[in-house]
Amino acid sequence: MDGARLLGRLFGVRAEEVDPDGAGPARVPVPVEVVVVGGGIAGMSAAVVLAERGVRVTVLEGAPRLGGRLAARPETLPDGTPQLVDHGFHAFFRHYYNWRSILRRIDPALRFLRPVDGYPVLSADWPPEEFGRLPAAPPANLLALLVRSPSLRPRDLRAIDRRAALPLLAYDPDRTYRDHDGATARQLLDGLRLTDRARAMLFEVFAHSFFNHEADLSAAELIAAFHFYFLGNPEGLAFDAPDLDHDTAVWRPLATHVENLGAVVRTGDPAVEIRPGWQVRCASGRTHRSAFLVVAVDPPALRDLVAASPLLAATAPVLAGQVAGHGSGPPYAVARFWFGGDVAPGRAVFSGVSRQPTLDSITLYHRLERGARRWADRTGGSVVELHAYACPDLPAAVLADRMRRELAALWPETAGLPVVDLRTRVGARAPAFRPGAAATRPGVHTDADRLYLAGDGIRADLPSALMERAATTGITAANQILRRVGAGTEPLRSVPRRGLLAGRNRD
Repeated sequence: MDGARLLGRLFGVRAEEVDPDGAGPARVPVPVEVVVVGGGIAGMSAAVVLAERGVRVTVLEGAPRLGGRLAARPETLPDGTPQLVDHGFHAFFRHYYNWRSILRRIDPALRFLRPVDGYPVLSADWPPEEFGRLPAAPPANLLALLVRSPSLRPRDLRAIDRRAALPLLAYDPDRTYRDHDGATARQLLDGLRLTDRARAMLFEVFAHSFFNHEADLSAAELIAAFHFYFLGNPEGLAFDAPDLDHDTAVWRPLATHVENLGAVVRTGDPAVEIRPGWQVRCASGRTHRSAFLVVAVDPPALRDLVAASPLLAATAPVLAGQVAGHGSGPPYAVARFWFGGDVAPGRAVFSGVSRQPTLDSITLYHRLERGARRWADRTGGSVVELHAYACPDLPAAVLADRMRRELAALWPETAGLPVVDLRTRVGARAPAFRPGAAATRPGVHTDADRLYLAGDGIRADLPSALMERAATTGITAANQILRRVGAGTEPLRSVPRRGLLAGRNRD
C-alpha cells in the first residue's frame, strides 16, 4: 500500500460495504414478476440483480436502443463508413463501485475499460491544471493540490475564508443538506474568497460537470459531489473509458446477460400510462402487468408519465407532488466532428474546459475508441467530441459552431482542419439540483406500494452521483423488492458516508 493510501486509511477514507439486509436465500422463494420501465443504467442495474435471483423481469425501453444518456446510435459517414456514436463522453471513475459491479457481470476483469491518462483543465487565460496525476487518497490529494497547483499561491491560500471552506471538508448526509441546500453553489464559492483564477480552474469546471449552472445548483449538492469525487474517495480522480462504443461494450452484453436469465427486454415502445395493480400501458397499446414496478427514466419522462397516469397520482399523492417539482437542468450539447487532419500529438484524450462561453470538455475519440481509431488510421483524420454541459437554449448547429470556434482558441491547430462530417445533438434530460429542492426530491421508496424509482436524479442514501447514483438507486430498488419477497439482497459499496472533518463541524 502506498503512503497516500495509508494516510487516507488513517483518516477513515476507505470503501465501505453496505449489506442492506444480511442473510437470505440466493433466489426468490416464490414466483415474482417485475416490470422495469427504463433501460438505462438504473433500470438495467435493477434488472440484473432481480433476474439473477430468479425474478421474471420485463424491461421496457422507449428508445430504439438501451442506454438512456449512455446510449449509442448508428450513423453512416459520407464515405459510407458505419459508426456507432455515443450520446456523449462519460468517465468511468474507479470509485463507481456499484456500477462497476454490474459491469463485471459481462466482463469480470473489465477489460473493455482503458485508463484515460491525465485530466487537464484548459483555459484561454491561464496555464492548464492537471488533476489526473494527484495522489489517489485524501488528504494527500488535497495537500498535493495545494502545493502543486499554479492557481494557488501562498498568499492566495492565506486569503481563503477557512470557515467558509470547512463545509467542503465536513460533508455529513444530514447536516450538509440542512445547512446548505438553501444556498447556491455560486454563493458557496463567493464565500471562499478564492482568486478568480483558482475559482475558474479548480471549482467552476467541476460544478458544470453536473449539468447545472452554479447559480442554479444547490450548495449542498456541490459539497456532496466534492466529497464523493475528491475528499471521500480512496481511488482518486483517475478514470477509465470503454475502448468500444457503449452499445457494443455495455448494452448488448447486458441485454444478453439478463435474457439468458429469462428476462424480456423490449425497446422502441415507450410507456405512456401506469395504473395501480401494476399495469403499464405502452404506446403500441400493449399492457404489461406485474406485482412490482421499478420506474427508472429521466426527469422529463418521469414527470410526463406520472401526469398521464391519473389513477397513479390519486393513489400516491406524495409521489405525484414530488415528481411534478422534479425538474431537469439546462440544455446540454454534444458535437462530434470528423476532421480531415489530426490535432497536435501531445493533446490529452480528455480535457475539461473552463470559462469558455459554451465549451466544457474535449474528447479525442480516435485515440480512445476502436471504431473511431480505424477511421482515423485509414483517412489520416481525427474524431473530436465537444461537449457543453449547461448551455444556452439554441439550435444544435449554432452550439456546434460556437464550440468549434472556442476549441480553436484553445488548440489553434484545429482552426484549419476541414470538417469531413459532423453529428450534433442537444438534450435537456439531466436532473436539476436546485437550491431548496433536496427535501422534496423523490427517493427510491414511494408512497405507492410496490412501486420504486431509480435514476441519477433520485435521492440516494449513499454518497453518489451521475452514473454511480443511477446504478446505486437501481440496485436499491431491486433490494427493496427482494426484501419484500424474502430473498437475499445485493451488497452495495460506498465511499465513506461522512467527510474528513465531519466531526469538527457538529452542532
